[in-house]
Amino acid sequence: MVRLNEIREGELAVPLPARQDAGLYFIGTIRTPWTDRLECPRQGRLDGPTCRIDVASPWDRGLEGIEAFEQLEVLYWLNESRRDLMKQSPRNDGEARGVFSLRTPVRPNPIGTSIVRLVKVDGPVLHVKGLDCLDGTPLIDLKPDRTLFNPLAPAQAGDFQVGDEA
Repeated sequence: MVRLNEIREGELAVPLPARQDAGLYFIGTIRTPWTDRLECPRQGRLDGPTCRIDVASPWDRGLEGIEAFEQLEVLYWLNESRRDLMKQSPRNDGEARGVFSLRTPVRPNPIGTSIVRLVKVDGPVLHVKGLDCLDGTPLIDLKPDRTLFNPLAPAQAGDFQVGDEA
């Protein structure tokens, strides 16, 4: 795990451009047992601890029907991550790779994703297993796990079909 402001052999940090906010709304807060980046797991586990996703008002109105899904994709803002490292050496061996070839939380737009198992819905609170973020992490979005999703609309002209040229 990269420590705050650490630059390892072979890594590359770049100056960050002037801020260009996308206008995100944080729709809630994630509650986990981890308060330190070095203790937080690198990947969530579906048999890990039960964590809470507190969805704030008025966004909690969007939870209707979510209990029908066994797994959810959670998108969150890794607010304690660095944003300037474009080459990283995850094994600290001097062999650096580009940030977009890694699942590191240290990236220009530190958006984290986890596939979680929905344990229980309690009003605006979701109880889930499979998270890998710090307590207090801002929630960006929730979606049904795309691997469980079947499109509702019938196929239309222009839809990609297996065998189409890319």
